[in-house]
Amino acid sequence: MKKRLLLLFIIQSSLFTAFSQDQHLVDSLITKFNALQAEKKELRNDNASINDSITANILYALSKAYWGNNPDKAMDYANQCLTLSEQIGYKKGIGNAYNSMGAVNNTKGNYSIGLEFQKKALKIKEEINDKKGISDSYNTIGNIYQNQGKYPEALKNHIASLKIREAIGDKQGISASYNNIGLVYTSQENYPDAMKNHFSSLKISEEIGDKEGISASYNNIGLIYWHQGNYPEALKNNFASLKIKEEIGDKQGVASSYNNIGAIYCDNLSKYPEALKNFFASLKIREEIGDKNGIATSYGNIGVTYTREKKYKEASEYFKKGLTLAKEIGSLEMIKSNYNHLAILDSTQGNFNKALEHYKLFIIMRDSLNNNENTKKTVALQMNYEFNKKQVADSIKSTEEKKVIKAELKQEQTKSYALYGGLALMILVASVFFKQRNKIGKEKKRSDDLLLNILPAEVAEELKATGAAEAKQFDNVSVLFTDFVGFTNISERLSPKELVKEIHLCFTAFDEIIERNGLEKIKTIGDAYLAVCGMPMEDKDHAKNTVKTAIEIMAFMNSRKSEITNSKSEILHIRIGINSGPVVAGIVGVKKFAYDIWGDTVNTAARMEQHSQNGKINISGSTYELVKNDFKCEQRGKIEAKNKGEVDMYFVSEQI
Repeated sequence: MKKRLLLLFIIQSSLFTAFSQDQHLVDSLITKFNALQAEKKELRNDNASINDSITANILYALSKAYWGNNPDKAMDYANQCLTLSEQIGYKKGIGNAYNSMGAVNNTKGNYSIGLEFQKKALKIKEEINDKKGISDSYNTIGNIYQNQGKYPEALKNHIASLKIREAIGDKQGISASYNNIGLVYTSQENYPDAMKNHFSSLKISEEIGDKEGISASYNNIGLIYWHQGNYPEALKNNFASLKIKEEIGDKQGVASSYNNIGAIYCDNLSKYPEALKNFFASLKIREEIGDKNGIATSYGNIGVTYTREKKYKEASEYFKKGLTLAKEIGSLEMIKSNYNHLAILDSTQGNFNKALEHYKLFIIMRDSLNNNENTKKTVALQMNYEFNKKQVADSIKSTEEKKVIKAELKQEQTKSYALYGGLALMILVASVFFKQRNKIGKEKKRSDDLLLNILPAEVAEELKATGAAEAKQFDNVSVLFTDFVGFTNISERLSPKELVKEIHLCFTAFDEIIERNGLEKIKTIGDAYLAVCGMPMEDKDHAKNTVKTAIEIMAFMNSRKSEITNSKSEILHIRIGINSGPVVAGIVGVKKFAYDIWGDTVNTAARMEQHSQNGKINISGSTYELVKNDFKCEQRGKIEAKNKGEVDMYFVSEQI
């Protein structure tokens, strides 16, 4: 759980820029710029513009050199480039200037503005068929979407950039694209694909001697090692990255390395003073260069560290500062994270009403980011199609609403055309109409959000469209049951608040784990937790993903056990059971309806949990046949199960 909280912040600060400030390069560019200006003065007026396009290119290069270290200076050079290029009609220069303006606004956290500049740049680059320029625009657009948490759009643009860079043989660009694609996968916790892309990037950067590319790869590889719990390798890679960034003067990169090193100290080594030292060093640099996204990142990590030090007042202060800035720059991912941190902080202090309020806001933000297309169909980019379709529908709906409003206003105007009192009445009616429409819209959104929190998206859509949802059979699913061992006795020794707090913490972690692995939560029954994989969306790896989920849940419970070993809190022990086969799923009830699953597969999964042991994952023979090549399993033989007779059972030990 600790890793997850910090990870969301760290990724935001790790985006690969593909250009940093080299002072020798800057000095050389300024020398060339001054020489061209002097030459221009000596030329006759009709020849004075022959070197203007070269000057515009130098201004663009100077702007790029300051992207990550001095955004204001970078923007100044970009404006000079734009002004000069427009004067001489130099389209490539205009596109370059827009590209730089988009990148600078991305660095400063002005995502919507940055996106508009990049779209302008892309349009011009396509008009003049500037392949490298097109790839650069796609790359920066992908970075902006990544910062906003719009991962399918980010991936789409980075892949488009990579294809062009491969076609034109831009090795440095190819390396940058691999790194950025890896970051998208890291954001989605797809670490094998992320690591594959980062190592591909590192190999190319080493071949061409690109120090910044090497540094970026070390940084991002260290990030994955950190999440996987390999802290020595994580530190090794981050310190290697930091050293290179300091050598090349990449201030933004140095800030990112300090941030990541601080996270490792905070999470694994529990050296909170060292963690804060690095976080504040990162924050100082980010404030100097005006990196709003990075500043918000630092605020969140400082808040997490203060929470662990039990300095709750300071933690709350930094979380709120981070939330305010995240809202200002429009980073949905960080807004979500800060709400989650505040919910945990409130719960820790016993402020349960406030905790519930922040948790609800966290759920709303989480659901807006992690829908089915985002988590299950990202590579296919289905979300892009659904989004465009929704835009068309919304446009049609908006047009129809405008027609209705226009007709009503016209009717009111006809009735009271000659009277000022009639005009006032018309305005009042229109005002009430708009208020009621907005109120209905807000209530509709609230009900939709609530429905999606109760039902799978496909079932919710069917229910809204037809007023009912038919029961369906799914032939290939895996069902997971968890249960706390000796829960009744433990509940007698804990206060109700302590009990609810601990269960809430555990089930929140379970929710995140199953969502990450593509499972659907069905329900909780007291201290039992039921989830299924392979429905309503089919999943050929349903058994593998379910066992992987069980292993991650067990790992979380073990880490939770180590956290509270030295406290007076009760330690909850868990057992897990899994079975695979067909089920029937549907909605039961009219009032307070619920989505549920039935069948012998569910009953057998419950028996697997009942015959499991403390800290063990017990799977049936049917599940074993599906995962035996992926996990090491210990055969238990045939065991008598209630109403089932003898059933083959296996304990899962580890992944192969």
